[in-house]
Amino acid sequence: MTESELPVIVVGGGPVGLLTALGLRHYGVPVRVFEAGAGPTTMTKAGTILPRTLEIMRRYGAVNNIVGAAIRVEEIGEIKRSTGELTLSLRTALVDAETRFPFFANLPQHQLEPLLTETLTCQARTQVISYDHKLLEYRQDADGVVATFQTEAGMVEVRGAYLLACDGGRSTVRAHMGVEVEGTSLDLRYTLIDLDLDLDVANPQDYPYLTYFSDPKEWMILVRQPHGWRFIFPAAQDAPQPTPEDLKARVVQFIGNVDKAVILESANYRVHHRVATSWRDGRVFLMGDAAHLLTPMWALGLNTGATDAHNLPWRLAWVHKGLAPESLLDGYEQEQKTIAVKGAGEMAEAARHLMDAKGDATDVMSGSDWANVYTRSLLGMRLDVNGTGSWSMACTELAPACVGERLPDFRLQGPDGKPMRAHDLIDGNFLALHFCDARRRLDMPADDGERLRHFAVSRWDIPASDPLRARMLLDIGDAFRTRLGVGDGSVVLVRPDDHIVLICCEGTFRDEAAKAMPARPLQKD
Repeated sequence: MTESELPVIVVGGGPVGLLTALGLRHYGVPVRVFEAGAGPTTMTKAGTILPRTLEIMRRYGAVNNIVGAAIRVEEIGEIKRSTGELTLSLRTALVDAETRFPFFANLPQHQLEPLLTETLTCQARTQVISYDHKLLEYRQDADGVVATFQTEAGMVEVRGAYLLACDGGRSTVRAHMGVEVEGTSLDLRYTLIDLDLDLDVANPQDYPYLTYFSDPKEWMILVRQPHGWRFIFPAAQDAPQPTPEDLKARVVQFIGNVDKAVILESANYRVHHRVATSWRDGRVFLMGDAAHLLTPMWALGLNTGATDAHNLPWRLAWVHKGLAPESLLDGYEQEQKTIAVKGAGEMAEAARHLMDAKGDATDVMSGSDWANVYTRSLLGMRLDVNGTGSWSMACTELAPACVGERLPDFRLQGPDGKPMRAHDLIDGNFLALHFCDARRRLDMPADDGERLRHFAVSRWDIPASDPLRARMLLDIGDAFRTRLGVGDGSVVLVRPDDHIVLICCEGTFRDEAAKAMPARPLQKD
């Protein structure tokens, strides 16, 4: 096979590995997934999918069955345990204009993985996931990577164009790379309990379906799941293994006596904030828990990994298709590592302060309720897209858009009069939005194949006979323009992963876009 025909090898069949594979397939890149286990996990693990992750799943054609199976949550509650007072109620309706998924989706990992697997298999129309394949080693050269797996039938070698390590916190790939992890592992564990009980009818409590009980001595997180209720507590590192009755007693301390509470499953998790010192070795990349072990607070682990699975696949696709040089791949670690090292740590500290009720949270959670929801949903993540050190995971106010932020998925009217969302215009391409008064003639550039699409955005419509109409979006009431904080003659350039890379005026767009977009690769002789 030539390099362009070789599949990308994904090691690890968890949510990040499956999302990455779906992303590569979405962009037309061949992929194979290898999982050491016998099938999707049966263990209860991560349980909350944030709106930004739902947007990523939609892009990859994987969201409908997941939302259909999940418990959708439109309120986050915070309760002071000592008084039972609801100290904060955040309604996700506040960000309804920003995303088509203004809710959190509660779905445990042992139900999520089979749905992602089903979607991947259906899209590929063949089996692309190989179970019982334990990675032993790999080697790479200028043209690809060869991975060696242990299987029941013996050792198997697979050649691919790249190898993506989604093999968890004890990553074999990371060890083979000789990469260390830096950070801390706290003397703290979380105890997770899934209970089959009824808090809606038999024991009505009316708690929000995502509730945080804060207390200096012992906090709790309550999560409504499709199969029951999940309770998460802190546990001392040296604490003995609790009995089922001990676990039930801890639940009763928070919510009172309940009828017919049956423990479905329980687990203990160590609290980490540790990040790999390097995420790339040639054609090999670390992703998800292999790259960063993050606290499960505020669902940072799975959902930060999902942003890895949104950042790298489009880059690999552009290199694979000859739309960009190999250097485009360097931006993955530059952007995602900063978020994992600093951003997630900052949010985790804020979460612990709020839960422990021992002091004020950091500035991460300051600002309006809108900003609080925007931050917790990861919709406000700003990447360091131009290497200037400008990044953030927190939003403290509703402000004009800036470079590095995700483009809000605002409602618009398409050229054919049908309602649509801004993200519908992005499908592996860069997107240039030209804000204008459409009544005046606009000299808008032609589209550049798969690389760049152009659309005019205006509150003024024009006749269907005008050639510009086919590339014009109606912005009712200038709502989108107002949200972005731009005026007539402004151009906003967006990457395939929805992040803004340029805001400029029409007169300088061609020159500025040439700098902001990946250069065309040199043609080989």
